[in-house]
Amino acid sequence: MQRHETTHHGQPIPPHRFTQGAFNVTVLSDGYLTLTADILLPDAGEADRSDILGQLGGTQGGAPVRANIPLLRRGDELILVDTGAGGNFQPSTGRLAENLNAAGIRPEEITAVIYTHAHPDHSGGTTVAGGGLLFPNARYFLSRAEWDFWTDGAFEERNPPGLHAFGQGAKRDLFAVEDRLSLIEPDDEVLPGIVAIATPGHTPGHLSFRLDGPDPLLITGDACTSDVIFFEHPDWHFGFDTDPERALKTRKELLHRAAAETLLMLGYHWAYPGLGYAERNGNAYRFIQKQE
Repeated sequence: MQRHETTHHGQPIPPHRFTQGAFNVTVLSDGYLTLTADILLPDAGEADRSDILGQLGGTQGGAPVRANIPLLRRGDELILVDTGAGGNFQPSTGRLAENLNAAGIRPEEITAVIYTHAHPDHSGGTTVAGGGLLFPNARYFLSRAEWDFWTDGAFEERNPPGLHAFGQGAKRDLFAVEDRLSLIEPDDEVLPGIVAIATPGHTPGHLSFRLDGPDPLLITGDACTSDVIFFEHPDWHFGFDTDPERALKTRKELLHRAAAETLLMLGYHWAYPGLGYAERNGNAYRFIQKQE
């Protein structure tokens, strides 16, 4: 399906721009990553699995999912929410730097980076080959719970082997910016007009961010990883959730609130540019993409 291709009509995906209150928002693509069916759909039966993988443009083995990164401009601030994967995940990711360049933005111009969490497709673009910073003039913000989890000296003893490589990557990224990193808490105003919202479970310190405006915008990160799977099946789990039951509770609360309040959301792995609403559909939801 076109929504999951690396290009748009044969060309790099263009930036998606809109205004949110005092913010000028540009959604940039970091490419896409391919996730296996057992990660995307661990609770699905064979028929559902085949149907949903088809909706996602995948095969029986798995499907591609987008990586949408918001760039926020307000006054002199130029703020990224997450840094993408850089060269530290899959070869189809790591497109943020070139798409910033195509949008006329140099990495040195970024003044702040706010992390939703420290999984490799969200923080792996923090450093470049050789260990320097891609965004050398930025301040960095991360939840305290997220820092405590990934930098725990006993991380490998406390967590299953499947998380060890993620832990090593998180340490690489977070220790690289430690001298310019501010640890934040839920409900903090991180920067003017940007408030941290607790959405734990995918990782222990996962945050979403509310942008002020006539109607608020919620940047959800991975609180709801798919606009297809978890809208249609809000009771299903996701294979990369650190605390599956807490993540499930967070997702259900988020979707319930979003539908009740007609809340505009921006999802990291949703159909590009990831901007839309949750609409009730019986006991589930449908994703309604925001029309310009």
